[in-house]
Amino acid sequence: MASLIELQIGKNKITDNFIASLKNAFKKNNNVKISVLKSCCRNKSELKEMSEEILKKLGKNYTAKIIGYTIAIKKWRKLVR
Repeated sequence: MASLIELQIGKNKITDNFIASLKNAFKKNNNVKISVLKSCCRNKSELKEMSEEILKKLGKNYTAKIIGYTIAIKKWRKLVR
């Protein structure tokens, strides 16, 4: 069973280094939890915008679910035809 990777978003919000470490985490796992510090975003709509921005930078094989101040991202495998 693969271990769950957990990352944090802080005051710097979403940077290129954060996206690079997120892509690196998806090389070994299909699920990643991102904890968002309350100093980063003030309300849930801002949190939703951040998750949409992360998904846009990752690509179309990913989905996100927001639970509290945590974003759970799942990578879907590519279909072989």
